[in-house]
Amino acid sequence: MGELVNLRQRRKRRAREEKEQQATENRIRHGRTRGERALEESAKAGLVARLDGHRREKSRDNEPE
Repeated sequence: MGELVNLRQRRKRRAREEKEQQATENRIRHGRTRGERALEESAKAGLVARLDGHRREKSRDNEPE
């Protein structure tokens, strides 16, 4: 005789596995760790600060009145 299978439990297990697979895909697609976000923000802030440091001030003589 074959193995007895509880179909309700099998459906629930399959649903859980599908949800976990979807969650994994969403983490890969959308998720970044807090450290990764902080590193990116600090790098962006450093680039902006460097760019602003090289900015030339407009002379007041050339401004229209």
